[in-house]
Amino acid sequence: MGVPKRRVSHARQGDRRSHLAISTPRLEECPHCHESKLPHRACPTCGYYAGRAAIEVKKPSEESAS
Repeated sequence: MGVPKRRVSHARQGDRRSHLAISTPRLEECPHCHESKLPHRACPTCGYYAGRAAIEVKKPSEESAS
């Protein structure tokens, strides 16, 4: 059974885990309102997905009134 002869240093441990870094989310332009949105999701600004209205988006004035 393989047993490590010495403790692995923090630098070598970090090198081994270098591919686990978190990247920023990729954004794409909404074809309807041209705002940034996550791919394969309805636009949070206008509510459109795949060329049609998918969700109803509340206006800022409606949220403060409730």
